[in-house]
Amino acid sequence: MLPIKQDRRVSMGVNGDLYFSNVYVNDSTDYCCNARFPYKNIIQQKMPITVRVLTMGFCVIESSIYLCARMVSEAAPTFLSPAGRSSSQTVLQGEELLLECIAAGVPTPVITWTKDGEELDTTNMKVKNYNKLLQIPKATLEDSGEYTCTATNKIGYLEHTITVRIKAAPFWLEKPSNLVLAPEENARLVCRSDGIPRPSIRWFINGDTIEDATPVPNREVSGDTITFRSVTVANTGVYQCNASNQYGYLFANAYINVLHAMPRILRPRTDLVKVIEGRRAWLDCRYFGSPVPDLRWSKSGLGNLEGNRFKVHSNGTLQIRGARMDDQGTYECIVSNVAGRDENKVKLEVKESTKILKRPDNMRVLRGTDVRLECKAQHDPTVAVTTTWLKNKQLSLDESTLVITNVNRGDEGNYTCIIKTELDKNTASARLVVMDRPDPPTNLQLSDPFERSVRLTWTPGDSNHSPIKEYLVQYDDDDWLPFKWRNLSTYPGNLNSVILQLSPFIIYEFRVIAINDIGMSKPSRSSANFQTGGAPPDAIPKNIQGVGTWRNNMMISWEALNNREWNGPHLKYLVWWKRKESREEWKNATTWWCKYYIYDTDTFTPYEIKVQAVNDFGMGPESPVIIGYSGEDRPTAAPLNLRVSSIEATKVTVEWDRVAINSIMGELKEYKVRLTGIGGLWLSVSRAMKSKAFPVSRPSVLPGLIPYSNYKMYIVVANNRYEGHPSNTIEFSTPEGTPSAPRSFRIQQRHLDTIWVDWDTPAEPNGIVTGYILKYQTVNATQGEELRVEEFPPNTTSFAVRRYDRYTRYRFTIAAQTRIGVGEWYTEESPHYTTEAYAREQVDLSTQGWVIGVMCAVALFVLILLVVCFIKRSRGGKYPGTVAILEEETKVGRGQTTVDTMMKRTDSDDSLVDYGDGQEIEFNEDGSFIGQYTGHKERDDRDTEFSESRSQEAHSPMAHSPMSPIYSFA
Repeated sequence: MLPIKQDRRVSMGVNGDLYFSNVYVNDSTDYCCNARFPYKNIIQQKMPITVRVLTMGFCVIESSIYLCARMVSEAAPTFLSPAGRSSSQTVLQGEELLLECIAAGVPTPVITWTKDGEELDTTNMKVKNYNKLLQIPKATLEDSGEYTCTATNKIGYLEHTITVRIKAAPFWLEKPSNLVLAPEENARLVCRSDGIPRPSIRWFINGDTIEDATPVPNREVSGDTITFRSVTVANTGVYQCNASNQYGYLFANAYINVLHAMPRILRPRTDLVKVIEGRRAWLDCRYFGSPVPDLRWSKSGLGNLEGNRFKVHSNGTLQIRGARMDDQGTYECIVSNVAGRDENKVKLEVKESTKILKRPDNMRVLRGTDVRLECKAQHDPTVAVTTTWLKNKQLSLDESTLVITNVNRGDEGNYTCIIKTELDKNTASARLVVMDRPDPPTNLQLSDPFERSVRLTWTPGDSNHSPIKEYLVQYDDDDWLPFKWRNLSTYPGNLNSVILQLSPFIIYEFRVIAINDIGMSKPSRSSANFQTGGAPPDAIPKNIQGVGTWRNNMMISWEALNNREWNGPHLKYLVWWKRKESREEWKNATTWWCKYYIYDTDTFTPYEIKVQAVNDFGMGPESPVIIGYSGEDRPTAAPLNLRVSSIEATKVTVEWDRVAINSIMGELKEYKVRLTGIGGLWLSVSRAMKSKAFPVSRPSVLPGLIPYSNYKMYIVVANNRYEGHPSNTIEFSTPEGTPSAPRSFRIQQRHLDTIWVDWDTPAEPNGIVTGYILKYQTVNATQGEELRVEEFPPNTTSFAVRRYDRYTRYRFTIAAQTRIGVGEWYTEESPHYTTEAYAREQVDLSTQGWVIGVMCAVALFVLILLVVCFIKRSRGGKYPGTVAILEEETKVGRGQTTVDTMMKRTDSDDSLVDYGDGQEIEFNEDGSFIGQYTGHKERDDRDTEFSESRSQEAHSPMAHSPMSPIYSFA
């Protein structure tokens, strides 16, 4: 079963009947009515009713339902409920009033309402069921009147008038109350009520009707009022009032007590009252007595307080408006009647009001900062005060200053400071707003897809109190590297739907980031994948080049388009070429790769080249035409007239004649100078060939040469692939220069009062060393101490300095020199050699007896060895040559061989030192050497040749040692 859908045509009445303003064929079905009893939770179902709608012009009766279907398209309105042109309805005041009006007609009539001929005021009522039902939840007397329901369609209209009458059960206007009376007092009881119709009043005394009660002369009944004059004890009793009409009744009791009582002030009595200055003070004095006592208030026993700011209420309370400080004091309440009197004293204290001097400020802060809310107040010093903070009406803290560190979104809200005493309180509020980065956008939706665009829509997140300035849209289009997000574009913060411009044939997914003054939100969740349609390529291949790899070919190359630039599947490249400035047609070829080779070309011929990308959707734009060249061949000519000038110790100027352009057989790359060291007198140089390149033919400086060296040089021309034939070869020599610093400078202490220094020859003498200069001075030299300078010949490489005392330290500076000048200086300080303990140890060691004994034994052993050697020599014959060990020769052996030393040597200048170089020397059977100078003769010959030719070649540049530095210049 399905519930019936109600509308203007079909509706259910308040009585449960189902009404059709007109019927359709599809209304033919079984209808079932269910009644539910809510208090018993019982559902009662009626037997189904079958409705069949006929399309012919006749009526049928089925299941007690009479339906007619006429072949008419339109009909004027008629009323289904209520019937007729008028009706009436009566309801009690306060009950629900329902007015229903259901009409039939084709087309379905529209229902409107009026009341008493005027437009209906629906303020206190509800219009339901498509204007068919008026519901007044609680009817009042004003709701009575004539309600007119009008049913209207295009054929006509019909009216029905419902007269509404409101009836009312009795209700109180004035209810009788209890009375306590003193003898001889006058009084009355009132029982006033109303209703529709007006209720009747009946009185009862102690449960009996007043007509049946014993008559009392001072009691008079007049309708709803009983009047008593000069009451006595006989008037004491319970009086009842009954007001009734046909819709209900009212009943009330009133007790009259006649007695004679002395006045008394009722407890609890108030002894002390505190009040805030400027507010009202209430001093209670509740009392009782019969007859009713007289009441009088006074302050400190003076006068009667009444009028102006003082008011005495009927219950005895004294009210003081706008209490002042001078109102403080003791107040006396006195009640009296003929039976006696009673009194009570009340002390009044007036306190200063509590005032907030510093209120907390409304604050807008960034998340993570610290917040301080202050609330300072002034109050009466005689009362205790408490300060309480509330956040959003919930207790937060009991302190005058509220400090919140590292605020977050949860700290946001209204903070109220409450300054409270026992008499008053004051509050101040402030709002804390925590600004933060915005929340990420949500609900990303894609719509309006096109070949190169799509619309992206999102729901903005919370701005967190800082307006969103812009949105950043990011995309991911790389299946191989997922989650590699790139920025697409930014949009103003007032937009949440934008059209994204995209590249064709790419699968995208998007996310959005909101940005405000605080920072960027977290990225939103990514959108669904979206693939754009295909299109011809837009991009032009870049870095197109035409270069020959052989003398009769050319390789055309370019940069490949990245995947985002394909715009479609099966990307290829269409390559075009032709000779420059020729009338031949363009030639082309298609390739998948990023290079293409052209063969059978002339040597170094220019070609015009262009490349375009192609995919399944078409061809992309052509690239600009570039010029490429076919392969190069070896140059056919050599540079002429190679020459040098301005020869210096470390550089020389080189010049030559350039070759003809057509002989280069390609693009002129450079002229390359080849340089080789050819030896020298003093220096041992590498003979490897080195080179330096010069881009043009002009006088060029060749740096990096070694002083005092011999070189030979030639030059070649080169294109991008080959070098040509060499030019003529020339030789030249570099002059002397200044030497480097001496090597292996050593400082030693051989005695307590002597420092010994020695050194080796320079690593780079750059000529003939003519001597050494040594400067020395104590480390902590006084201002007047002289710097000492010593000069030494080239064969002297040591020096001894006598110290003033064992603690003196020296700073030594040494340099070598040639005839050109002094070379690089080297400086070193002597270390801390001695202390008192070291000196004492040296002295003690020299005085030990066992040391002296050991030294004597060693001397005796050496003497015996010498004797044995001379004996063996005398047996084997004499050696040709003199055996001599010279200290000077030993020193020169450590350093460079000087001219003077060489000149002193003769054919017999041989020594045991020359035979101690580790080489094997053969002996005859009799123990003599085989050959007088075997293994060393060549050395002596070189020395002799040098001595003979020194004077001849002293001024010849070819006599210098060859130094071949590495030149690699472009």
